[in-house]
Amino acid sequence: MALKERDEFSGQMTTGHEWNGIKELNTPVPRLLWLFLISMTLFALVWTLLMPSWPGLSGYFRGLLGVDQQQAVRASLAEAEAERAVWTARLAHEDLTDLAADDAIMAVVRQSGSMLFGDNCAACHGVEARGNIGYPNIAEAPMMWGDDAETIVETIRVGINANHPETRYAQMLAFGRDQMLSAPDITLLVNYLADLSGTPMLAREERDAAATLFADNCAGCHGEDGRGMTDLGAPDLTDAFWTYGGEPAAIRHSIYNGRQGVMPAWEGRLSAAQIRLLGLYVLDLRSATR
Repeated sequence: MALKERDEFSGQMTTGHEWNGIKELNTPVPRLLWLFLISMTLFALVWTLLMPSWPGLSGYFRGLLGVDQQQAVRASLAEAEAERAVWTARLAHEDLTDLAADDAIMAVVRQSGSMLFGDNCAACHGVEARGNIGYPNIAEAPMMWGDDAETIVETIRVGINANHPETRYAQMLAFGRDQMLSAPDITLLVNYLADLSGTPMLAREERDAAATLFADNCAGCHGEDGRGMTDLGAPDLTDAFWTYGGEPAAIRHSIYNGRQGVMPAWEGRLSAAQIRLLGLYVLDLRSATR
């Protein structure tokens, strides 16, 4: 250990410790630090007296000011509920067309609907409602049962192929698996649907045979022109929107194995006001893409 000496620059005595030529100064604790420690100690003591602090056997010391965060949270929730009650009542009972034309209500729909959709619908339909494989694009594609506000709300309420007693039912037959059509006929229909969608795949003589196949097996649900039937929930086969994919392999799979998508019924899971809010939110999304 080196001998103690006075540092020529600071005037402080050294401790006698030295590391690689660096000598440790015996510098006293700054007075400001003592002041800080004392003030923080006093603050802590005052705080524990004024605010809820120490636990006990049957509760806790509630503080001289009587502050209760639970009461504050309950009051805040009650205030928020009172604010929501006005537009919640309107959403639950007023005409949807009138609500859609009300800018104040639609501002609430866009704000609250975004969170409600994200929590309950986005997992299947995507955050922007543009769908995923097996789940339709409800922001842009034609809606299978119609796209007016009342119809959208009803679909959300009862679901599709769900366990609701009033659910909407839709099922496409398995034409290949159940041996209703041969493999060549299915290939002909796949190419015919490509033709309907704007990608010519058939010669003239093949198209006539395919049109007959379509009329005999598909037109009863999808319509003679393939544009779908909202009464039956059968989709339009002539546009660019395909729930299960529009490439030939996906179309073949649909014709061969059939399809039966399921959407849960939200009645009982969401309130009437929330269901109608979601319907208006979807309607608003669709209006933005037109």
